[in-house]
Amino acid sequence: MNTNKEILGESLSDIRAFVAIAETGSFSKAAESLNASRAHMSRQLSQLETRLGVQLIIRTTRSQRLTVAGETFFSRCRAALSQLDEAITLANNDADQMRGHIAVNCVGGILGESLIGDAIHAFCARNTEISIELDFSSERVDLVQSRFDLVLRMGALADSVLIGRELGDIKIGTYASPAYFARKGKPSHPKELQQHDCLTGSVTKWRYVKSDDPTQHTDVEVHGHLQCKNGHVLLNAALQGNGICRLPALYCTSYETEGKLESVFTEWKVDKVPLYLLYHRDRHQPARLKALISYLVANIPAKLGD
Repeated sequence: MNTNKEILGESLSDIRAFVAIAETGSFSKAAESLNASRAHMSRQLSQLETRLGVQLIIRTTRSQRLTVAGETFFSRCRAALSQLDEAITLANNDADQMRGHIAVNCVGGILGESLIGDAIHAFCARNTEISIELDFSSERVDLVQSRFDLVLRMGALADSVLIGRELGDIKIGTYASPAYFARKGKPSHPKELQQHDCLTGSVTKWRYVKSDDPTQHTDVEVHGHLQCKNGHVLLNAALQGNGICRLPALYCTSYETEGKLESVFTEWKVDKVPLYLLYHRDRHQPARLKALISYLVANIPAKLGD
C-alpha cells in the first residue's frame, strides 16, 4: 500500500481534478474549469482511486454520486486545497509587494550607526510599509543559518555561496590629538608605534605600506590601555588625548579640519578596506529586499568619500 506521502506527491493534480468533479457534479464542467479534456479528468480520477484503493465516485452513463469515502475525502481535500491556494497567494504577494520585514546585520561604529543607519532611515521614510531590524552585533553571521536577509561587512570576503556587492573602499588613517603628541611625541615611522599608547579594536598588528611603493610593507604589534571594537569609543578616546587610533578617515576628517586630531605617516599608508553588501544567491528575492539592495548600492558609495 502506498504511504500518505507517496500518494500526495503523485496525486495533487488528481486531487484537484476530483474536487472539481465533486464541486461541479460533472466531468465536462470540471474539465472546462481546469482547461482539460473530459477523458483526462476521468483518467485522473481513476489514477487517484487506484492509489487510494477506494472508490470515490460512482459513475453511470447518466449520473454520478460520491461514495461515503468520497464525501469524506472531498470535504477534507476541498478545505486543504483552499488553504494551499491561500498560502500560494500570500507567498506571491510577499514576493511582489513593497511591504514586510527585512533583517539587516551591519558593521557597527560610526560607519554603521551613522552612515548606514542614515541610509536605512531614508529608505524607511520612503517605504512606510516595510519594517527593518538593524543589528550591530560584531559576530560573523552565517546568512544561510541566521534570520538575516542582508549583511554589511568590511574586509576581504572568503569564498562564499553568497553574492557580495562591493559598495566602495574605506580609507584608513592613523590619528591622535595635538595634546597627545605634545605629551608623547609624534612618531615618524610605523615601528615607533611600539613606544606609544595605541587605541585598538580587534586587530593589534597594524600593517602599513610605503606610499610610493606598495610592495614594501611593515607590520607593527601595538599595545595600549584601551581595546574596543566600537569606533565611537576609540574616536572619543583619541580626542581626549588617550592615545593613537587607526580609524576610517570619514570618522576623523572633520576633527582634523578643526585641529582636534592630527594624522601621521605621510610616507606610509594603510590599505583601503572594502565595504561589502552580502545577500543570498536567490532569484526569487522579495521586492522589498531588491529595493533596499538597490537603494544601498545607489547611495552608500558616495558617502564613503575618496
